[in-house]
Amino acid sequence: MIRHVFIHAIIFAEMRADTENWIALSEYDLETARHMLASGRLLYVIFMCHLSLEKMLKAHVTEVTQTIPQKTHDLIYLIKKARLELPQDHLEFIGKINTASIPTRYPDDLQRALKDYPQPVAQKYLQETESVLQWLKNHPNLSA
Repeated sequence: MIRHVFIHAIIFAEMRADTENWIALSEYDLETARHMLASGRLLYVIFMCHLSLEKMLKAHVTEVTQTIPQKTHDLIYLIKKARLELPQDHLEFIGKINTASIPTRYPDDLQRALKDYPQPVAQKYLQETESVLQWLKNHPNLSA
């Protein structure tokens, strides 16, 4: 009986392969955001930061629910689905980037969007994304 419990614990301590893939995709998108900042493609910094957060949250949803997450770009929905309680400053930022996702992805007026998201703003989004991602990576949901 003790051996069975031990084996059961080991099985559930391993991270799902699809969770690991979500994490790798998140890191790939974050690196792309850094390259976009360096090259001055500032709207894509916001877009890639959003995608990076989305994929890390989907890693959490996968681990918590043991299912493949629903196709959505709504970060707030993913936080709820993963049953995460983030610090207030992280929640506020996620609300902000969630709102910025559509206007940076599909701007009605390119010149206005470029004025709304200049280099210092894009850099701040990247820094805040890195902070939230670090918190998410260290969360017990992803501790194997």
